[in-house]
Amino acid sequence: MSDVRVQLAPFEPAAEVEALRAGNPGIGAVVTFLGLMRDLNEGERVEAMTLEHYPGMTEKALADIVAEARMRWELEGVRVVHRVGELRPEDPIVLVAVASRHRGDAFRACEFVIDYLKTRAPFWKKERTAAGERWVGARDADADAESRWSPGEKAPKKRPAGAGRTEE
Repeated sequence: MSDVRVQLAPFEPAAEVEALRAGNPGIGAVVTFLGLMRDLNEGERVEAMTLEHYPGMTEKALADIVAEARMRWELEGVRVVHRVGELRPEDPIVLVAVASRHRGDAFRACEFVIDYLKTRAPFWKKERTAAGERWVGARDADADAESRWSPGEKAPKKRPAGAGRTEE
């Protein structure tokens, strides 16, 4: 199951995770990333932030990222919820939740999705500070994080029976 949403309304992270895992007793791990709005950027206090997106194109980019993660790892479900509109410090911005039978796939896929989301999904960020409004550009660190994932990387091979711990 995959669910990708871009929305103005706030979301409840715990409810989103429960909806992802409910009814699937085969899930052994759920890994989440919750991105929050910070009150400080580049040394300045940020009062609010407006996130804009390209409707239709953004959801497709997110769905493509999730589809790529599902091809690389054995996943039971993925949920991505991303806010747009005006946000205040401490507001949840993005949730990536990944469910799998074992933790290794869930951890790697969750990290992959957020790394790709930061560079490939068309969102635009404008911050409001005491000095006025400013558009925020892409960070080199985000491109570096994305570049760690080689195009053909797959889930690690399973350990043979009897070769140490077999459960993750």
